[in-house]
Amino acid sequence: MGPLQVVLGTISVIFLIVSVVFAYRAVRAMVRIIRTGQPDSTRNGPVGPRLKTLLVESLGHTRMLKWSSIGVAHWFVFLGFYGLFLTLVEAFGEVWNPAFHLPLVGELGVWNLFADIIGTGTVLGILYLIYRRQKDHPRRQGRTSRFAGSNEGRGYFVEAVVLIVGVCILLIRGLKVSSDLTDAPAWSHPVSGLLATVLPNSPDLLSVVAFVKIVISLVWVVVLSRTLNMGVAWHRFSAFPNIYFKRHDDGSVALGPLQAMTSGGKPIDFEDPDEDAIFGRGKIEDFTWKGMLDFTTCTECGRCQSQCPAWNTGKPLSPKMVVMDLRDHLYAKAPYLLGEKTASETAPDYDVLKPSDEQVWASGYARIEGTNDAQAHRPLVGTLEEGGVIDPDVLWSCTNCGACVEQCPVDIEHIDHIEDMRRYQVLIESNFPSEAGVMLRNLENRGNPWGVQASTREDWMKDLDFEVRQADGPLPLDVEYLFWVGCAGAIDDRAKKVTKAVAELLHTAGVEFAVLGSGETCSGDPARRMGNEFVFQMLAQENVETLNGVFEGRVPGMRKIVTTCPHCFNSLGREYPQVGGDYEVVHHTQLLNQLVADGRLTPVTPVDRKVTYHDPCFLGRHNKVYTPPREILESVQGLSTQEMHRCKDRGFCCGAGGARMWMEEKIGKRINMERTEEALDLDPDVISTACPFCITMLSDALTTKKQNGEAGEHVEVLDVSQILLRSLAPVGTPGTEHGAEVGTETDDVAGTGSAATEHGAQ
Repeated sequence: MGPLQVVLGTISVIFLIVSVVFAYRAVRAMVRIIRTGQPDSTRNGPVGPRLKTLLVESLGHTRMLKWSSIGVAHWFVFLGFYGLFLTLVEAFGEVWNPAFHLPLVGELGVWNLFADIIGTGTVLGILYLIYRRQKDHPRRQGRTSRFAGSNEGRGYFVEAVVLIVGVCILLIRGLKVSSDLTDAPAWSHPVSGLLATVLPNSPDLLSVVAFVKIVISLVWVVVLSRTLNMGVAWHRFSAFPNIYFKRHDDGSVALGPLQAMTSGGKPIDFEDPDEDAIFGRGKIEDFTWKGMLDFTTCTECGRCQSQCPAWNTGKPLSPKMVVMDLRDHLYAKAPYLLGEKTASETAPDYDVLKPSDEQVWASGYARIEGTNDAQAHRPLVGTLEEGGVIDPDVLWSCTNCGACVEQCPVDIEHIDHIEDMRRYQVLIESNFPSEAGVMLRNLENRGNPWGVQASTREDWMKDLDFEVRQADGPLPLDVEYLFWVGCAGAIDDRAKKVTKAVAELLHTAGVEFAVLGSGETCSGDPARRMGNEFVFQMLAQENVETLNGVFEGRVPGMRKIVTTCPHCFNSLGREYPQVGGDYEVVHHTQLLNQLVADGRLTPVTPVDRKVTYHDPCFLGRHNKVYTPPREILESVQGLSTQEMHRCKDRGFCCGAGGARMWMEEKIGKRINMERTEEALDLDPDVISTACPFCITMLSDALTTKKQNGEAGEHVEVLDVSQILLRSLAPVGTPGTEHGAEVGTETDDVAGTGSAATEHGAQ
């Protein structure tokens, strides 16, 4: 031990003590801040399944590997950070004594081989991630970059730390070989052994490199400790509890049903709410502790942003920046939440705010930075003039498609947080897009978004050549399914064709079913996704009473419902249990696919058409039904199918979800136009889907394209059931062959009466 080692060793120990104190204070502060959130007892769930999910997602990197090359690179960096922590411990000994080895494992061949391979993988992995950050940088890609809006400086800092530490690990190992300070077998250090051939025999240099490794690592700890909103670094620790405490016990992501509104950790009783009940999230402290953990964990990777249909069509909503803004506001307001500071009695004047052009529409938090009275008083949702953290245009641009939640590698629950803010705006502030107010009034007064009479729900049955049973009291035992037609399926002309097609197919297959007719009312999905939980509860309870009457005397397993609308499918099957309604709900594509597989429906007529299938968000991402619609299409002879490049769990929204069906799309490009253009790039005859909202949105966009001469008149939008029904039609029926005659029947169930049917016709 020479003078150099004594000096470097002493500095290292002092720096370690300082950094440990900083880290302890930071973790304590972060825990205190997160605990200011509302309670949420639903996260405690069964320990076993949650631990399994944590291990699979972290060690297996299952979420990260959705993007394979980046996922592999990140896996090596991840494993290097945790798996090579002992090399940092060893470095403290190497500063004092270059020949130091860890007790027990230091000279083991297996450990040394692991350190060599993972150390090399860490360096190569971070180099690739640095390359990708630069390749995908906003300076190159502008708004389309997933890093647009991310804090690039923090990203560079973390990348530099990982790279330097990784290089130091290999240098230390190489210097041990070149200085003959290791007895580990040669096979256990293939990379560092090769590196040793160009390194000097210098124990002092080894101590210096070990010191550099320690200093860089501890600088990272101190910077992290002083910057609690540095998610790109903190996620290395907070991701584990965030994954463990995810919403669903089975490890699935936070899609499907919305959570019931809670206050103080308990569901709100809308018939008799507590006087101090908190409706939605109107202030940052209204979020639960899990929400605050979500905000803390955001890595700013931008995967959510890259998949968001709103962001991709020029709207101000970036799921990433919503979470970042909430996080930054939380930690800026923290001293006021913890009682360390007291806000003034009056709010400041926000009219003086002059953010950059980017911040005007993309980042509400950046309007006010730092901890101050303005930060303490500002509304959670508000315009620039109001000093809002989240701009209203951001909040109302969300389609609830779920792409953000599906892609997030650390299981942040974006939709839940957006919907909770909407709930406050609707129920407390009465502040929402005016056109959606008409929809809400129609739901309250008429039980459907269109505001038509209940008797209209039976009109679709008039043209069928068989009688459709209508439920009048408990269903007879020979009726297997209640066919939930839904508002669109009973009212919208295009969706009514799908309803008829499904009814004909069920009748052909010998499936006994009944409908509620005028006794059916809206499932409540548009109200709930709009944020009006009160109207949803009212409609849901009314429907549950009706359905329980229809299924009276039936045991679980015999309370079957089939529906053509994915939104009703999601509400009835996954949200109604929250209000006492437990039913076995299937989507029509699931049932029809089973009937085909059982031989009860046999497609016999070739349909010579080129088809591309569009995944409805609430059928696909929210409920993971991807295969049945595709298997139905595969069963139809003559069909040529081709996938759009954004499909299945990366499918692109039609723009109607999240109650957007009843709101004007005033900003940026229309989402349905973007999706339709993507379909038309494949030159299809048919754009197929399995949702009435999708049919409406895609049909409207296709009509515009035809009017502009950008799509052939022969192209049509059809539900999967309509295509299946065509395959049961006589040979030569319009819509089944190339060059078939044009059909014009107004009551054409199978969609054979489209404008033209020849592929490529203009």
